[in-house]
Amino acid sequence: METISARSGEPPGQTDSIPKRPRILIVDDDRSLREFLEILLAKDGYKVVSATDGRHALEILAAERISLVLSDIRMPGMDGVTLLKEIKREKPSLPVILITAFASLDTAVAAMREGAWDYITKPFRIDELRKVVQKALDNRSPLSLDECTEKEKVHRLDAMVARSPAMLKIFHLIPRIASSPSSVLISGESGTGKELVARAIHNSGCRRDRPFVVVNCGGIPDQLLESELFGYRKGAFTGAERDKTGLFTKANGGSIFLDEIGELPLTLQVKLLRIVQQKTFTPLGGTQEIDVDARIIAATNRDLEEEVMAGRFREDLFYRLNVIHISVPALRERPEDIPLLVQYFLDRFAAKSGKEVQAISSFALEALLSYTFPGNVRELENIIERSVALSSSSLILPESLSLARFKTQAESAKGPAIPAPDIPPEGLDLETYLADMEKDLLLKALERTGGSKNEAAALLGLNFRSFRYRLAKHGL
Repeated sequence: METISARSGEPPGQTDSIPKRPRILIVDDDRSLREFLEILLAKDGYKVVSATDGRHALEILAAERISLVLSDIRMPGMDGVTLLKEIKREKPSLPVILITAFASLDTAVAAMREGAWDYITKPFRIDELRKVVQKALDNRSPLSLDECTEKEKVHRLDAMVARSPAMLKIFHLIPRIASSPSSVLISGESGTGKELVARAIHNSGCRRDRPFVVVNCGGIPDQLLESELFGYRKGAFTGAERDKTGLFTKANGGSIFLDEIGELPLTLQVKLLRIVQQKTFTPLGGTQEIDVDARIIAATNRDLEEEVMAGRFREDLFYRLNVIHISVPALRERPEDIPLLVQYFLDRFAAKSGKEVQAISSFALEALLSYTFPGNVRELENIIERSVALSSSSLILPESLSLARFKTQAESAKGPAIPAPDIPPEGLDLETYLADMEKDLLLKALERTGGSKNEAAALLGLNFRSFRYRLAKHGL
């Protein structure tokens, strides 16, 4: 991605400039329902156009910029599912919501596998319709938007995308410090993207055309780390048959990123301190000092102030490295970035695998938004990569997320997990077993709550829409 320079008066990063009022296309042969939806959505501030059938809808889509399609499934001529397939062929990122009678719910669920964003059943509640429409507009493909509101602006900086205030503060800071020679300390939990921040600093500054050298201080054995960082002279130790250039020398004129600096042994902290202070070092077995001009960017998932107090990290080195401090927030602290990152990873892995996976269903996205992500952005990336590999349609569905492996916030609050039953000697079909177990729990929850779906959903730690999806999946 391109590096974006700061703009006056707003955080740096490219934003998608587009009309402020999304345009919704309603497709329905029922005149009374069509007119009701036109009045309702226009009252909510949307621009509304309508079509009486699928063919008419395609003509409108070819001529106008549309943000969302709201279509009935049962229509004469071209039905809603056929219309959906045509739309996804021409405009894969355009969200389509289907309206269906409960009797044709199976068709609606199947349509989601063809790329429908969501569906609502007749008769529907107005507040439910509004929520589904708003969520579809809020979570359109964020990296290929045709339009969005000012509130929905997507900011990009180097290889990062965000819209959360916490990340935009970092986006605003990076261009201001990029060309400074001062050391930078980046803190944050594992998987938050500290290396991406470091690369953005390097790529945004005057050293962008010089080397960017990455060192994993926790991934190299202590006895090898010194020779890797500073190099050695021939004969410095047994096996040193020739001179070796260290990573600091390779980073000369550019930047060196010391990842997990808290893992650096105290003996090497002394030598690193000299480089920070004097810009010189001596290779192993050498007698002459070497001058080096490398901008030091360090990162840690530890609290280095606590490490200093415990005597595991030098206080003088800490203050030398912590000239400029950037704290990268955990993903659970910026949930508004999750839809952006999901689509970003979805586009990348779909292209890499050659699969036509284009979007994520609202049910699957809700599951991700309720998850705490202890592994942060790296974990989300792995989840989406696995989901693309497992998906058999153009839409990521909840079952593709392998959510049984993860605990949501609601699940975490319910105490210890129920122990798994023993596997019978003859083995079992796991998919069938889990499906039967889920169906049985759904029925028991409904029985206990007297048929109340809202109460049954709460009893199982699900939101109503996710509960309804599972009912439809099992034909209940």
